[in-house]
Amino acid sequence: MHEELRKFGKKLVESGLVSSHFGNISIRVGRKMLISRSGAMLDELDETNVVEVDLEKPSSLDIIASSEANVHRAIYKNTSALAIIHTHSPFAVVMSLICDARGERRIIPVDTEGSYFLHEIPLVHGGAGTEELAKNLAAALKEHKAAIAVGHGAFCIGKILEEAFVVASMVEHSCKVRYFYDAFPIPDDTTDNLYSCGICKRSLPR
Repeated sequence: MHEELRKFGKKLVESGLVSSHFGNISIRVGRKMLISRSGAMLDELDETNVVEVDLEKPSSLDIIASSEANVHRAIYKNTSALAIIHTHSPFAVVMSLICDARGERRIIPVDTEGSYFLHEIPLVHGGAGTEELAKNLAAALKEHKAAIAVGHGAFCIGKILEEAFVVASMVEHSCKVRYFYDAFPIPDDTTDNLYSCGICKRSLPR
């Protein structure tokens, strides 16, 4: 289990989905969870900076666990997730701010893979590590594989860490494509062709 956390922590940093001491990662083990320690660098995880905490209620070990242990706990208690990855990936953060400023509650991917696998990415509010964020993410992730805390980063779930990592990578890719798609408007007739092919959602701003 520690080896899987180490493996995907390193992949997150190498992929640019997190940097320095930011982001966190966890897996559920029965009624416990293993989560990266507060301030841990995800590409240097080992037994000393992974903490086992209770899934049912806060404990004294929460003090040294990630500051968002309560958020992971709420997600595990309210969804079928067995692994959670939280990234600070730049395009996800940027698109969350842009869409939120427009009054949009979700990001609609325009790339084929994102549209097929993610469908939509809910945007949620709440300060880092707050009960508000925990509640909002737990609700959003009941029906979605990922959600983005506005201005903060993506929370991605899976049955295993590899699945959560794939989702995290897909979220960042879809947000990057959407960012450039929005930045360079295309003629209406071209957009109509994309709609007719099913690539673009009808709810996407034109």
